[in-house]
Amino acid sequence: MCLVFVCDEDREVLGAQQMPGACPVCGGVVTNLHVRSSWRFCFIPLCFRSYGDLACNRCGTRLKQI
Repeated sequence: MCLVFVCDEDREVLGAQQMPGACPVCGGVVTNLHVRSSWRFCFIPLCFRSYGDLACNRCGTRLKQI
């Protein structure tokens, strides 16, 4: 029996902008990332989604999804 991985999610960062304030975890700089993600099934794109995401530059913690 063979199990093949046929689903995949691809994320692409379109842009980044520094935000005021600091990370509550480590005190690093917070960045607003403009992200585009797409779900693929057998290399066929099914869904595209664009969203904003706040993340810390130092520790990489995702703070909030806009």
